[in-house]
Amino acid sequence: MHPFAVGTHVYLRLVPLCFIEPADAIRVVADSVGREARRQLLGEAVRAWVDEIPDDELEAHYSKAIHELDEHDISMLAAWHASMDIAHPIPNRDFLINAFGSLGRHRREALKLAAGFRGEEAVDRGLTEERALETVLEWLSPQRQEELAVEAMELYLWDRAGSDN
Repeated sequence: MHPFAVGTHVYLRLVPLCFIEPADAIRVVADSVGREARRQLLGEAVRAWVDEIPDDELEAHYSKAIHELDEHDISMLAAWHASMDIAHPIPNRDFLINAFGSLGRHRREALKLAAGFRGEEAVDRGLTEERALETVLEWLSPQRQEELAVEAMELYLWDRAGSDN
């Protein structure tokens, strides 16, 4: 907000601040926040990426994500499948991949979970959050980048407001 005065009255006027591209703003925020906020931002970016995937490509991405998960994450994903009442889930890759089609409108959510686990594992193995974020950002549409930049600013404010980060 930009204050200005007329006589003895002070008015506030909203002034848009647009001086860098949304993807650059996201990168700046990621470099400026603590580890927890950076991981949350990466998670939001992964979810945004999944939202951008065409329906006919979901299964291929899901399969790839499943093949790169460890047994703990496979078990967690099977537990999520159980909450969807999709047969009796078996915590193994073949079951999860074969059950994907039966998830119907929940397929994107399953991919978001699998991709999120995969992203966390990549970071745990040494891939930097910055590189993981860069990989996802290049696939987002300009509109989704703008939405993610707004979310990044909210995370920045949360981080700077004194979170335990």
